[in-house]
Amino acid sequence: MRNRASLFLLSSLLAGCTVGPNYKRPKVDVPTVYRGSAAEQADKAGPDSLGDQKWWDVYPDEELQKLIRTALQQNYDVGIAAARILQAQAQLGITRADQFPSIAAGGSAIDQRSPKSKSFPPFTTSANQVNLSLAWELDFWGKFRRSTEAARANLLASEWARQEVISSLVSNIATAYFQLRELDLELEISKSTLKSRENSLKLTQLLADHGATSMLDVRQAEQLVYTAAEQIPDLERRIEQQENFISTLLGQNPGAVARGRKLTEQPHAPEVPAGLTSALLERRPDIRQAEQQLVAFNARIGVAKAAYFPQINLTADAGYQSSALTGLFSGPAGLWSFGGALTQPIFEGGRLRNNVRLTEAEEQEAVIVYQQTIQEAFREVSDALIGYRKTQEFRVQQELLTRSAEDAAHLSDIRYKGGAASYLEVLTNQTNYFSAELNLAQAQRNELLALVSLYKALGGGWQN
Repeated sequence: MRNRASLFLLSSLLAGCTVGPNYKRPKVDVPTVYRGSAAEQADKAGPDSLGDQKWWDVYPDEELQKLIRTALQQNYDVGIAAARILQAQAQLGITRADQFPSIAAGGSAIDQRSPKSKSFPPFTTSANQVNLSLAWELDFWGKFRRSTEAARANLLASEWARQEVISSLVSNIATAYFQLRELDLELEISKSTLKSRENSLKLTQLLADHGATSMLDVRQAEQLVYTAAEQIPDLERRIEQQENFISTLLGQNPGAVARGRKLTEQPHAPEVPAGLTSALLERRPDIRQAEQQLVAFNARIGVAKAAYFPQINLTADAGYQSSALTGLFSGPAGLWSFGGALTQPIFEGGRLRNNVRLTEAEEQEAVIVYQQTIQEAFREVSDALIGYRKTQEFRVQQELLTRSAEDAAHLSDIRYKGGAASYLEVLTNQTNYFSAELNLAQAQRNELLALVSLYKALGGGWQN
């Protein structure tokens, strides 16, 4: 019983106490619902969220999924983030090792011959020694434990930073892909329009050759052809440059990019669940990263405060020493020593006090950064929800405008062929229809990009 009590007392002395504040999550102002969500009007919010879904469920296009998987394997930013995790893991191991004693073994063998002198004949001496040494600074005040706590928090922060990189990469790939498919759609519209207008120009030229119309109608028909034709080389340039950009995200040299579904075939729900606002704090990687950085700064306060207290060092040496190897491990050849030292800072010129102030100020800054990150996250979600809803409304109106412009162009063509309208009317309505088609393609793209922004803002994209 006495031995157990002694062991408990020894372990308590070695463990000591841990100075400095223990981490407590700061209070943050979390809204009950997201502004701009359907739940805001219904005054309720369900637990399900778009951010909880896997990215391959949100983006079902198989070619887009292949691009994302390739990027996750080859993208340089992801590789850099992974390397930083390895660095943080190694730093944690280095810091944690300070809590344990360092033990070293050594040995030496020296043979020395002294030459003959006037007083002494020549002689030879030998000194052989093996030893084991121990040095241990007791972590009585928790300096090394707080350092380990900070290093562990930095490791977690680097892991969350990698998840943020992955989330951003998934978002960037999806955004670039939808932009590429929109350019493809514009090119398809321009080529189709050009072919139709070239046929109309041939007909108008034929009518002019037979005196059924004037050269003014021919020139106006030419304007329609040239308007459509000038779009094609610019779109082809933008398409190739967009492919180069996607290739860079993939960690590859510039090249062609495979296509999947058309822009108009990309599925997306008219309404998406936002989920509980409190869940955003646990889902968004940048918020989790900011919190772990705060934990690290909080732990460093304890490291700084521990410097006020005495440092307790234990040292021990044991071994054998003999002039002859045969008698190295026998009889009186053994030796040992054990000692302890205590060092108490007395005067540091304000260094220790200001070091504590510095760490406390850094912790205060980290608190503000953490709160700011949360506030920015809620703003991004609100903006994305509003953006997704309004881009849908805009796209619906643009569809109505396009159908109306198409019908007007068709009617004006019939009126011109029947002699009831001039070709200027055809020119105006054809131009309006072409512009409406391009604007509709851009509206469809913007709706998909708003979905991408909403998914990332809700903390989605990093889940494996």
